[in-house]
Amino acid sequence: MQQRRLGGGGPIVSAIGYGCFGITAYGNPDLDEVERTVAQAVDAGVTLFDTADSYGPFTNEHMVGGWLRRVRDRIVLATKFGQVRHDDGTRHIDGSPAYVHAACDASLERLGTDVIDLYYLHRLDREVPIEETVGAMAELVAAGKVRHLGLSEVGAETLRRAYAVHPIAALQSEYSLWTRDVEGDVLAATRELNVTLVAYSPLGRGFLTGAITDVAALDEKDTRRNNPRFSPENLARNIALVEVVTRVAERHGAQPAQVALAWVLAQGDDVVALPGTTRRTNLMTNLAALNVTLTEQDHEELDSLLADGVAGERYGPGMLKLIDR
Repeated sequence: MQQRRLGGGGPIVSAIGYGCFGITAYGNPDLDEVERTVAQAVDAGVTLFDTADSYGPFTNEHMVGGWLRRVRDRIVLATKFGQVRHDDGTRHIDGSPAYVHAACDASLERLGTDVIDLYYLHRLDREVPIEETVGAMAELVAAGKVRHLGLSEVGAETLRRAYAVHPIAALQSEYSLWTRDVEGDVLAATRELNVTLVAYSPLGRGFLTGAITDVAALDEKDTRRNNPRFSPENLARNIALVEVVTRVAERHGAQPAQVALAWVLAQGDDVVALPGTTRRTNLMTNLAALNVTLTEQDHEELDSLLADGVAGERYGPGMLKLIDR
């Protein structure tokens, strides 16, 4: 397993982590199989496991914490706070100092641990200065409840202001062949500050694997049904992107998922990929991406994915408003 460090003084983690979002977002998976998949990930050398209090909400932390309790000393456990979800499906962002402390205590209890290795602000609260939020997060470090701090989906200016208060080990943002928003000022800021980019949805929420060709085939509770890029008209146009990934994969005797992950990992040793899966077969396919080395020709072809543009925004209007860019 290749390893990469989070930030300048953060923990060393596997280059490919395990994103837990899909466990509670893409329908009703076989939880026995998910538990076996998590266990196999640990056995295969995956050390970074990423959840959040809003996944479920709350149920994801309960499950992940329970499954990983027996190997707690072998892994880096990351969770997030700040997205407060309501029964009617709406949500608001809370980065107030009081909520920082309350959310952390609640996550510690659900996870069944006495310390969170990496604690992220899930989204920027535009009503609270980032200095106040990170100041409260720094108090958690001083109290021994959190080891390292992270931010999710923030821009370069916000990252710099946050880092001035306390070192930030990781910035988690969506990054893949079809979502490259961070390239430019955000990635430049992470490298200026020695902050590791943790790339979530590196497989384009599963689309870049080539397995999703019909939205109607997705589980009725699958959140991708409401994602603009998965609407029938956009999906039909985006299929051409997967054809390019598949063509490159065939040259390597690999799977499209492996090429998509290899591309993310090739962007620098300061990038960690965070795919998610609920099946052991997909897990091992993902990890085999470490054996794929892309050529200059491959990169040129894959970069051409953006030549005609990606059809649809990566989130709906409500979620897009939460992105700090």
